[in-house]
Amino acid sequence: MEVINKIGRRKTAVSRVYMQKGSGNITVNGRDYKEYFPLGTMQYVVTQALVIAGVEGQYDIKANIKGGGISGQAEALRLSIARVLVEVNPELRQTLKSKGLLRRDPRMVERKKPGQPKARKRFQFSKR
Repeated sequence: MEVINKIGRRKTAVSRVYMQKGSGNITVNGRDYKEYFPLGTMQYVVTQALVIAGVEGQYDIKANIKGGGISGQAEALRLSIARVLVEVNPELRQTLKSKGLLRRDPRMVERKKPGQPKARKRFQFSKR
């Protein structure tokens, strides 16, 4: 099996994943994913697609992630891993799709408007 790569996005984070047969090592920006994502919830999000597909420990994953924060990066990585798994085994598509792992979450930060302190907050109104 050659190296397969896919891209995943969430908020402003972009993740590129390169996957090949191996022993289950997940490397993010040159570091182990448990070191890069110290929170257990983020580690769960990263490995969620592998666990649902039942292939944890079978593939080596090398990921490059740029932009965003820690949660956006973890969810971008999850999307790219799910896309790679579907390319390896198209039968997994229905399983991953039903769990919502193949959907790119479109929610982004709303921009700040002029004449306001934040996106929706207004300055205090004074009648007199």
